[in-house]
Amino acid sequence: MRRTAESRFWRRPFDADSLPRVRGSVRIHEDRCKGCAYCVEYCPRGVLVRSERFNLKGYHPPDVMESLECAACGLCELICPEFAIRVEQLEPAEVDRAS
Repeated sequence: MRRTAESRFWRRPFDADSLPRVRGSVRIHEDRCKGCAYCVEYCPRGVLVRSERFNLKGYHPPDVMESLECAACGLCELICPEFAIRVEQLEPAEVDRAS
């Protein structure tokens, strides 16, 4: 069973449903990745997973598993030692089209 961010916490703000939800798009430059999996380990929303395929260096780059779960926090982008990840915040219209 995959735990979402909402199910991990027992408390929620009363107005949580009325607040706009920020979403992001994760772009991975696979040839820069060295397979450290820091992004996979530290993603608070569980968006990234290790892939089974190899990049040009022979490492396993991450895959974006749940693209609509990304909260555009940028933690994966900050923690990547090879600068192989880019996170862009999506506009609400783009999120509606993707759902």
